[in-house]
Amino acid sequence: MKKIAVSVFIGIICCLASCKKYLDIVPDNVATLDNAFAMRGEAEKYLFTCYSYMPDDAVPNGGPALFGGDEIWELPDISETSIYRRLAEGDQNVISPIGGDYWENMYRAIRDCNIFLENIGRVPDMEPHEKRQWIAEVKVLKAFYHFLLLRMYGPIPVVRANLPISAGVNEVKVLREPVDSCFSYITQLLDEAKEDLPKVIVDPQYYGKITQPVAYSLKAKVLTFAASPLFNGNTDEASLKNPDGTQLFNTAYSEAKWQRAADACREAITVCEAAGIALYKHPNVKAAFLISDTTQTELSLRMAFSEKWNSEIIWANTQSWIDRMQILASPDWDPSPQARVWMDNRYNAPLKIAEQFYTSNGLPINEDKTWAYADRYTTRPATAAHRLYLRNGFTTAALNFNREPRFYAYLGFDGGIWYGQGKFNDKKENELYWLQFKLGDPIGKTSAFNGPVTGYPIKKWIHPDNVRSPSSYTTIRYPWPLMRLADLYLLFSECLNEVKGPDAEVFQYLDKVRTRAGIPGVLTAWADFSSNPAKVTTKNGVREIIQRERLNELAFEQQRFWDLRRWKLSLTEMNKTITGWNVYGSTAESYYRPTNIFQQRFGVKDYFWPISENNLNVNTNLVQNIGW
Repeated sequence: MKKIAVSVFIGIICCLASCKKYLDIVPDNVATLDNAFAMRGEAEKYLFTCYSYMPDDAVPNGGPALFGGDEIWELPDISETSIYRRLAEGDQNVISPIGGDYWENMYRAIRDCNIFLENIGRVPDMEPHEKRQWIAEVKVLKAFYHFLLLRMYGPIPVVRANLPISAGVNEVKVLREPVDSCFSYITQLLDEAKEDLPKVIVDPQYYGKITQPVAYSLKAKVLTFAASPLFNGNTDEASLKNPDGTQLFNTAYSEAKWQRAADACREAITVCEAAGIALYKHPNVKAAFLISDTTQTELSLRMAFSEKWNSEIIWANTQSWIDRMQILASPDWDPSPQARVWMDNRYNAPLKIAEQFYTSNGLPINEDKTWAYADRYTTRPATAAHRLYLRNGFTTAALNFNREPRFYAYLGFDGGIWYGQGKFNDKKENELYWLQFKLGDPIGKTSAFNGPVTGYPIKKWIHPDNVRSPSSYTTIRYPWPLMRLADLYLLFSECLNEVKGPDAEVFQYLDKVRTRAGIPGVLTAWADFSSNPAKVTTKNGVREIIQRERLNELAFEQQRFWDLRRWKLSLTEMNKTITGWNVYGSTAESYYRPTNIFQQRFGVKDYFWPISENNLNVNTNLVQNIGW
């Protein structure tokens, strides 16, 4: 049998090790493609190989969007530090780009997808409808892998089919294709696939496989990226051209791209809702206790992300299970004097992210006329009225009072209640865990290499049913959610606003998300509590509202990193100073002082990854991204 041809910029196909996760099975020493596609069972292994390339989002080095941006800051312990911390610190380079292995890995993935598509037709013991489904799944994966490259590098070489073994040198030296062509090919694949996919997966062993809702929703997201400022009329990229003079960015803005994205979002929502996908709401019972409405809202928000296969999940990544990350992110929420459990609290949100969440009235803290923005760094004691969010009698920052439920559902903080972890009766105040982060407290700073970092650990990742004992910490594992319905609703609102400005339908889908979050609808909030009530009447004003809603709702889900880029807002946000509380303070007075941690820097060139110099030397038809 002939060896498989491999173009030089992609690299050779790797020999993959099998893994115990389902949808992560690879052929066991398959010597030839004849064997790989001789029977259904072997072909299914190759199908799962195509899935196996999905990035492991729930590990520190799985991708840039967790620790390469400005949403999460981590401890400087070199034994655990993510390589993407260097990206957040502005250390990108062209010799050995940070995260540069994405290029090779995704093209290997695409090549295996092509091998599957070229050979699945000759498997003898399969029904035609099953072949169509598997082909559709792999086309969606192929589209997804191209999209991951496109949002990272901008225009890329598109691999429609693998090169034959007889390919000459010039055929191997492929060119980058214009951005619009890349988006067009990705959506073409999704359109070809979507009708041959099942609406739902019934068998639990196949949860995570691609469905119609996945294909439709991915298309909606892809087209929203295509319509966004980074790709739609980006004049900063006007000089990026291939050696033959082909311009790789269309610098003319097109509103039609937003309309196409809006249409795709509408279709995706219809398909998702018909498949039973709905915003998650916690059933209001925890360990036989009826819980308060306040706690129910908090759990609805936390568990929309952390409860596996809940009603809101459109697609979860079964190559990426969140277990070790929960241990690394968790503070030790039991303040009793006992042996410290190895729970790192190594990932915290900067102070600006804590300030980003709304007030309890559903407004930015600097726009709510009832909220004392100028006093946010002062302190005061909590009262019994705050007991489900703040420890009664505990003195904490004014910033932590009267905030929206997502603030309390997604973040922990000094004096904050940490519901769950074996304690579920929210009627009994003394039974609920609460955090103490000051120097000298049981879970305060003891060295530079353990938490807290900024004073705001990420509660959202931590499943409420995790249990801590004096000597261990048991986590509830769940696959990383790639898309959930709230994301799709907010994309639809964004696209509609760009097409026609604020109207009832824009607010309808925004308010679906806000209602679940326990805050007033947009028009009510801005009319009753805002110092700028006219904001809701303009496209620009509503654009800001929608963007803030996405940043709040989807915080810590690897969305902010890419959203700021597609909106071309990274140049503003990623040049701000990372700050936190003074975690070396031992009193309220000394702890609650904003403290500089790092001054980030981001330039126009950083919107896209550099192509490594090695790839440029091998393939002289590849042009480098601007600025590198």
